Amino acid sequence: MIYFDNSATTRPYKEVLDSFLTVSTEYYGNPSSLHSMGGQAENLLTQAREQVAKLLKVKPFEIYFTSGGTESNNTAIKGAAYMNRNRGQHIITTRVEHASVLAAMEQLNDEGFEITYLPVDQDGRVSAADVAKSIRKDTILVSIMQVNNEVGTIQPISEIGQILKKYPSILFHVDAVQAIGKLPLSLYQNRVDLCSLSAHKFHGLKGTGVLFIREGVRLSPLLAGGNQERRMRSGTENVAGFVALAKALRMTLEISETGTKKIKRIQTILRAELQEMEGVKIHTPIEGAAIHILNFSLEGMKSEVFIHALEQENVFVSTTSACSSKKKSPSKTLLAMGVSENLADSSIRISLSFDNTEEEAKAAVRVIKKCADQLRKVMK
Repeated sequence: MIYFDNSATTRPYKEVLDSFLTVSTEYYGNPSSLHSMGGQAENLLTQAREQVAKLLKVKPFEIYFTSGGTESNNTAIKGAAYMNRNRGQHIITTRVEHASVLAAMEQLNDEGFEITYLPVDQDGRVSAADVAKSIRKDTILVSIMQVNNEVGTIQPISEIGQILKKYPSILFHVDAVQAIGKLPLSLYQNRVDLCSLSAHKFHGLKGTGVLFIREGVRLSPLLAGGNQERRMRSGTENVAGFVALAKALRMTLEISETGTKKIKRIQTILRAELQEMEGVKIHTPIEGAAIHILNFSLEGMKSEVFIHALEQENVFVSTTSACSSKKKSPSKTLLAMGVSENLADSSIRISLSFDNTEEEAKAAVRVIKKCADQLRKVMK
């Protein structure tokens, strides 16, 4: 089996699963309980928070555990909007954000907020100058992803952060779900107020994530209840999952330098082979893109049909993001980049992890060529 769908989810490290099992079976007390078992669980939760903070080079009390990227994005965006709506109701984002960001923006728009959706160029990149031009007196939030989840384009987070230093009252949210472990994440340096991470994108477990909330930033909680996570996220904490998250993040960052070099070699092989194929159009830009994502179209072929053909050969890839793939509609990201609807409807996303090999890349290309030839014969 060749698994090239790591932007949808990664395989958990064995050590991560082991830590989850150990905590679940031996330290299963509720961290809010007053007895010693609750105290043990609370200590593990505290240790996990401190580990994540150290790895991200921030303060422990700025780390809030969540159920994943979607919750982190919704909490950051809606929490900021509701807390600051008396100051202003204008929010800036782009047309190529993850579905959890765009859907949250749509909900806020229905509630009276005004959303500016910035365009992107043919590489899928937003202009920092456009961000600056869009700022108004009533702007309260800017939300821009670090790496696009469909084509891998890196957004100018540093430049936008520099611009926003002139506007201390505007919050800056960064969805770094696809960036962590592949790109540096300098939260303080880039003037980031809010940042979303999801554990299952870096070999942790599904249902666990992180929201960084910079010291001094206040949000309206979305969940009411027992006031866990310092009143930001009520609900009994998934201690085993968060301990596993901390381990997965540590292990990923420890091998990040060598792992990214390895992925770069694999992507180079894939790009070189694919661009030689008839009818192939590569959408991921050569410069300024994360090295683990490669998006391309096979002219005249429906993505869904081609993906199932590859699956029959034990090669697993995807179309758009996993959250949007079952909608059977062309990629909004590609359409925003100026790609035709026909090409957008035939796009394939390959996404790599540190576990993949050059041999897998060469084998996958052979399968891609084989399936393309077979389908073209059927289509004639």
